[in-house]
Amino acid sequence: MKKKLLSALLCVTMVASLLVGCGGKNTSATTDGKAELALVTDLGTIDDKSFNQGAWEGLKKYAEEKGISYKYYQPQEATTDSYIETIGLAVEGGAKLVVCPGYLFEEPVFIAQDTYPDVKFILLDGEPHNADYSTYKTGDNVMPILFQEDQAGFLAGYAAVKEGYTKLGFMGGMAVPAVIRYGYGYVQGADAAAEELGVDVEVMYNYTGAFAATPEAQAMAASWFQNGTEIVFGCGGAVGNSVMAAAEDAGTKVIGVDVDQSSESATVITSAMKELSNSVYDGVKAFYDNTFPGGTTSVFTAANNGVGLPMSASKFAKFTQADYDAIFAKLVDGSISLYNSTDDGSTADLTLNKTTVTYVE
Repeated sequence: MKKKLLSALLCVTMVASLLVGCGGKNTSATTDGKAELALVTDLGTIDDKSFNQGAWEGLKKYAEEKGISYKYYQPQEATTDSYIETIGLAVEGGAKLVVCPGYLFEEPVFIAQDTYPDVKFILLDGEPHNADYSTYKTGDNVMPILFQEDQAGFLAGYAAVKEGYTKLGFMGGMAVPAVIRYGYGYVQGADAAAEELGVDVEVMYNYTGAFAATPEAQAMAASWFQNGTEIVFGCGGAVGNSVMAAAEDAGTKVIGVDVDQSSESATVITSAMKELSNSVYDGVKAFYDNTFPGGTTSVFTAANNGVGLPMSASKFAKFTQADYDAIFAKLVDGSISLYNSTDDGSTADLTLNKTTVTYVE
């Protein structure tokens, strides 16, 4: 225990070329190891080509434009205590604003907002609450940011079927609200396109229970491809890497998640994106502009360009920019309304007309 405490304290004073937390680079701290802006990673690293990286890029962009010191901290384990301890390290390191990406920070931020009332927090994909969800409270020093993942998923599923795919897959990580919404939107988008085209669509559907790349996830994706699945939405951090590996072997296609993952694999045809970097950038800018919207939840949707597909990087042969603009406009004006409850997650509560979902437990 003493060794762990000593190690944690040393992390606060390390210079820019040394390591932070559990392996993260102290990218642009001052010479005394302090930094005004900090990000505490969720499960994974800042180069995960997904959620952490998108958030980190937004913070990094603003900091470098304005010459503000910044750095990230990686918790030693995925527990509330570890997250709170790591937030404490960031505050001890001079952080005036801490970005916390992921729903696992809901309870830690609930505690930290009172522990550090003079520090601002940006909480992505969640709202602060206590351990048993009996109390929700967002302090004036917290900016929760939510996304309509169902809209991003809808666009991906719609585009896939319009592109000509009728045998789809959805492989999510943990069945948390954001992942459930992605999947629900994906299936509804596929169904909407199937109705327009007059075709029947099949979807294999699974949550792996984690956000890691595993042989088991790759094996499942491989079995789907072997049985005719043409494209899989890999929705859960590094889970997508398992799907990509299987698709590379099978010569099939993948839909990425959270950020544009086209550089990850030639199999990625498009990505269901949250504008993570933009949302964090805007939140940090608001802090320095003295307009920080603490105490209220900001929601990023199609209407404020908070979600979408990276059309310039997408590898579509049939689905055009005009097709995308038309369906996107319907999300913006509200003429498409999606079911996005996260109470179940198995898709059993969805009303589908041309799509059959096989839920794999």
